[in-house]
Amino acid sequence: MLIGLMRRLLSEHRAAVWALIVLQMLQTAGNLLLPTLNASIIDDGILPGRQDVILRLGGWMAAISVVQVAAALGAGYLGAGVAMKIGHRLRRDLFAKVQEMSSQEVSAFGAPSLVTRATNDVQQIQTFAVLVFTMLAAAPVMGIGGIILAVQQDAALSVVVIAIVPLLVLIMTVIVRRLIPLYRQGQALIDGVTRILREQIIGASVIRAFVRQGHEAARFAEANRQLTGNNLQSALLVAGMLPMIMIVVNLSSVAVVWFGGHLIQAGSMQVGALTAFIAYILQILLAIMMAMYVFMTAPRAAVCAERVQGVLDVVPAVAGMETADEAPAAGSAAGTPNAGTPAAGAPASGARVEFRDVVFAYPGAETPVLGGISFTARAGSTTAIIGSTGSGKSTLLNLLPRFLDAVGGEISLDGRDIRSFGLDDLRGRMAVVPQQAYLFSGTVAGNLRMAAPAATDGDLWQALRRSQADDFVRRLPNGLNAAVGQGGAGLSGGQRQRLCIARAILRKAQVFLFDDSYSALDYATEASVRQALVPVLETATVIVVAERIASIMDADQILVLNDGRLEAQGTHAHLLRTSRTYREIAESQLAMNGLP
Repeated sequence: MLIGLMRRLLSEHRAAVWALIVLQMLQTAGNLLLPTLNASIIDDGILPGRQDVILRLGGWMAAISVVQVAAALGAGYLGAGVAMKIGHRLRRDLFAKVQEMSSQEVSAFGAPSLVTRATNDVQQIQTFAVLVFTMLAAAPVMGIGGIILAVQQDAALSVVVIAIVPLLVLIMTVIVRRLIPLYRQGQALIDGVTRILREQIIGASVIRAFVRQGHEAARFAEANRQLTGNNLQSALLVAGMLPMIMIVVNLSSVAVVWFGGHLIQAGSMQVGALTAFIAYILQILLAIMMAMYVFMTAPRAAVCAERVQGVLDVVPAVAGMETADEAPAAGSAAGTPNAGTPAAGAPASGARVEFRDVVFAYPGAETPVLGGISFTARAGSTTAIIGSTGSGKSTLLNLLPRFLDAVGGEISLDGRDIRSFGLDDLRGRMAVVPQQAYLFSGTVAGNLRMAAPAATDGDLWQALRRSQADDFVRRLPNGLNAAVGQGGAGLSGGQRQRLCIARAILRKAQVFLFDDSYSALDYATEASVRQALVPVLETATVIVVAERIASIMDADQILVLNDGRLEAQGTHAHLLRTSRTYREIAESQLAMNGLP
């Protein structure tokens, strides 16, 4: 998988790769020529005392060294550049793929694992690419060329090389086979440490509230201990490689000097030739060492490539029909997410939303979460969804923008199946206030302009007034330019919800989806917000998930969900008379008997 991934990524940089190979060949050729020239200087210049030979060959060595250094610098620059571009491409592709995934696909991998794959795993592949370009590209030529030139110097001494190479290959094979499972386990352990650390940071207040600091510290310590143990095992194997190689190198050097000395004494070999042979032996060993080092990192890179490719190979369960027909339907206010920025209070033109026998189930589940859901929400009306916890309210809402995909039935927008829309086109017609009010790091204005990038400050203040958020924003340092932490850190739950509502109403959407968006507001503030939103939503299609009866009493129709089934639907007054479930909810919340 690593080879296939590298081949695909390198196809975009063929010119740079070929230039890098040429430069590496020049550098390696220089390395191979220098010992032969040095041998000639000793045998033909120093021993006979010929100054002209020394100067001439020394000049050639200097010139070759200059070319060698220039080639090495060029190869290093190109290799590092291509490797960095590979990392950039992988991170970009991973980010784009995660953006396409549905909620259940993201959950299958887990957020910590996806973060690790996009950072640590990509970094390992990038590091491997650097080593391939700077070491492995030159190693075969240096090794083969060194063997050929060593044999030319003295064939008898070449027996030492024949004995050394298999031994080094055996050492490398044994270590690599031990490393592969350790590296695969190590990446999974990194995921585990990241997951626990993320949970403990996000849930710090819960941990303190239940006085579980000691338990969580022990839990993290255990995960950290396992990762440390895994890293130690792999590090010891890698560290043990160098002493074993040095033993082989030193023994081979002693053998060459021993046998070479006897050959010189016998007159069958010159001193310069022995010097060149030793240099070539060291170059051969260096080439093997470089190849071994690259192969030592290859198992970790292969595991990382497998994990990265696992994300890239995901076929999103939710996919848009990206057809040429991306124009807004008649009467649509927005065909794309940023199709104009209206004034914050301008009414939006609604769309007819229809669910027909809709079924949703998670893969592998025995029973569906939702079954046989049918209703119609008309433009200019408000449809509310209520039910017990776990009845499928949020799931039902998430089917409309296709955060999840129904497995049965049909959902249509103005008579057109939502699967026939491009995803951007479909979601561009909607404004969503999620159940968990989430804000991004940046500023208040930056968060609001996610819905309407061209909105003026006046539009932002008008939306803030509608959501009853203008007072506290004015009190923040720098107002609209006040800093917002990741997730809305530093703001209360009610403040985050009101900012999310303001962000949604900045978009001139056909359909507004409110997923329990008033839960953090007190009754008085909620009533003020709902009253202020009437002019904005009067012609739009509004679908609201709520827990409070008081939030939906004025809705045009109310859907009562029970265990994923649509138990009843109608107005507040109608449901009080006809739905036992609805009446029980109303009585428990309003503490009233005999409601009108």
